[in-house]
Formats: sequence, C-alpha cells, structure tokens
Amino acid sequence: MMTGVHHWPAQQRVIYGTPAAEALQAEIARAGAQRVFVTTTRSLTNGALVARLIAALGERCAGKFDAIAAHSPREAVIAGAHAIGAAQADLVVAIGGGSVIDATKVMLLAIWRGVRTVEDLSALSGKPAEASAWDAEPQKLRMIAIPTTLSAAEFFPHAGVTDMQRRLKQMYTHPLAVPRTVILDPAATLETPLDLMLSTGMRAVDHAVEGWCSVRAAPIADASNRESMRLLAGALAQIKHDPADLEARALAQHGMWLSRIATMAGIPYGASHGIGYLLGGGRGVPHGITSCVALPAVMNWNAAANAARQAHVSEAFGFAGEPAGEVLRRFIASLGQPTRLRDVGIAREELAGIAASWDGTAPIATNPRPVRGKDDLLEILELAY
Repeated sequence: MMTGVHHWPAQQRVIYGTPAAEALQAEIARAGAQRVFVTTTRSLTNGALVARLIAALGERCAGKFDAIAAHSPREAVIAGAHAIGAAQADLVVAIGGGSVIDATKVMLLAIWRGVRTVEDLSALSGKPAEASAWDAEPQKLRMIAIPTTLSAAEFFPHAGVTDMQRRLKQMYTHPLAVPRTVILDPAATLETPLDLMLSTGMRAVDHAVEGWCSVRAAPIADASNRESMRLLAGALAQIKHDPADLEARALAQHGMWLSRIATMAGIPYGASHGIGYLLGGGRGVPHGITSCVALPAVMNWNAAANAARQAHVSEAFGFAGEPAGEVLRRFIASLGQPTRLRDVGIAREELAGIAASWDGTAPIATNPRPVRGKDDLLEILELAY
C-alpha cells in the first residue's frame, strides 16, 4: 500500500480573479493591520503596480524596502529585516518575483530569531523544519505576497538566499515563512519584462515536469503536475503570441500554483533543479533561465530510466511519441528563450568546474537516473552545452 505524508503549508488563502489593490485592502482589514511594510525591487518600485498598492494601503503604509536584487543577496535580507523592525511593522507585503518573496521569507525568519548580521543569518541556513508544523511556534508578523512572475516561490516555506562572496546559495526554511495570503492578479504581471515572465514560466514547467518524472509519485502530485503541464504549455505559448492576454496570464498563474502542490507531497526534484542551483549561486544565471538550459538535457539523459513517464510530457506539449527532451527544447526556443549553456555565456571550459562544485546532495542526488559522481554530472552539462 502506498504510504507518505502531504504537508499543507500555513497558507490561509489564495485569492484570484480580483484586482490586487482591492484584494489587498480586504486582507489588511481582515488582519486588522495598522503598520504595513512593503518589500519590492528597484525595477518595480516606481511603477504603476506598486503605486496602486501603496495608495490602497494609505496611512497604514509604514515603509518600503526595494533594494532586493536577483538571487536574494543575504546583505539585502539583513538590511530589509532591519528596516521592517525599525518601522514596527505588523504585516509585510511582498510585491515581485521569486527573489523578493524568498528574501522576505528570510527577513521574517531573521526578525523572529533576532538575527542582525549576515554571519548569524548564515548560521540558520540548512536547518531542517517540518513544513506543516505551523502550530508549534506561532508568529504574529507574517507576509502577504503579490507575485509578478511565475516562479511560484509564494507557495513554499523554503527560500534561497545567496552568499555573494562565496557565490553559494543558502537554503532556509520555516513553516510560517510561506505567505499567509497570496494574491494572484494577472494584471500584476504586466510590468514584468516578457522574457522574464516566460523564463519564470519555464521554471514552473520545470517543477511540473521533474515532479511528474520523479523517483516518487503520489496521486495528488500526479494530478496537479499533469494539469500544470497542460495549462502552462498552452498559456505560455499564448502569452508569447499576445502579451496583453490577461486570461492566458491567469491560466499560467494557475499552472505555476499547481506545479508546487506536488512538493508538499514529498515528491523530490532531479538534476535540472540541482544544476539550476549550481548555475544560479555559482554563475549568476537567473533561475528561470537555468530551467530553460538544463531541463531538456536532463530529460534526454534520464530517458533510459523513465521513458514511460516522459511520454506523457511530450503529449502534454502536443507532440506525442517524440522524445520529451527535444519537445521541451523546441518549446523553449519557440518562447524566444535560450536552450543551451553556451547561449547564457557559459564556456565549455567551465563545465568541469561546475560539475566539481556539486557537493553530492539533493536534488541532483534524487535524480531518476542516478548521478553517481561528477563525471555523470559533467555528461549532463555537455548535453546542455
């Protein structure tokens, strides 16, 4: 008999189909918050979206921190935590993509733990926590997330923060770090550059595909991953065709939400995600782009181990009977995204060093076809080159 544990996160609501400003006002009233602090990025801070949302907060807006760069540098996390604390905020609203939302998760963790330096923050990284143990340690200061990309960081209690000096991605987790409320408004994505929207959409595809092809399975995970692939295949193609199509953007948001449900069932990812961590922390490649260049190669390398599963991937993307790795590579190219490591400035001479930087841990260690060492990983990188 199948056994397992599905961890529901401490997420009270996901609101969709309502304009973000309207939904935010209702959530602020529900929470009874008086001092609401906004986190975002410099690319969004002076745009119409942030202006609308801050206007909706009115006199309850207690401040804004917008110095969050790609890959969530730990220095920005500490600076943001200090700003939230100084503002005496009773609620935080994160507006942006995965870097903003992940950074805000760790800002909250730093505040809860009284952390004030990057060194003390690093000491918290890697500490395990049960994703559904959210009644064991109540925390009043929580987050509302309004995502502007398709990274799906808002549906997960884990967060990646980068030690920029060592070029190392550090992982943090706390069951209450997940946003209490997520507001999915397709109009909130309109200021996001099209290439960023599409590449983060491929990150969601990576979640769904590697979840579907995982070494473990569960009915809830299979159902969500199948539907996620179907929705994303159609929605991303339509967004590329017509960037103003809000219905397509809404369907893409639902697809990326579904892509994260499997994770709560304990379904591990594989080498595409692991290579993404190596390229992101070590080479500064955006996570959406790492999925574009790594996923097709990993699928090709894994085909001997899970061809039957991969056949469903090809079908979901409209090319039943063809190799899934090549179907995905063509799909990514049709979105105008890079499909090879050389397309993102990685030289062949760097591949051995990237392979050598793997420390033997998951998710590369949980790849469907076992990666038995750095030579196997180098073989995958060569396929991606």
